[in-house]
Amino acid sequence: MAKQKLKTNKAMAKRVKVTAGGKILRRKIALNHLRRNKSPQAIRSMDKMFELKPADTRRIKRLLPYAF
Repeated sequence: MAKQKLKTNKAMAKRVKVTAGGKILRRKIALNHLRRNKSPQAIRSMDKMFELKPADTRRIKRLLPYAF
């Protein structure tokens, strides 16, 4: 009897990007919320992709079983 396939969590798949080397990239939060009060430097820094902390990668690997 074959095991069931695991489901990918679609919400997390849309929020993160997995590189070829296995790193998980994320965007910063609160980019569009109250944007006119933020400085241009803050907006530019939020626009970039950042690597996820190692403590969170185990949980993400469970949500995205076929991304690695």
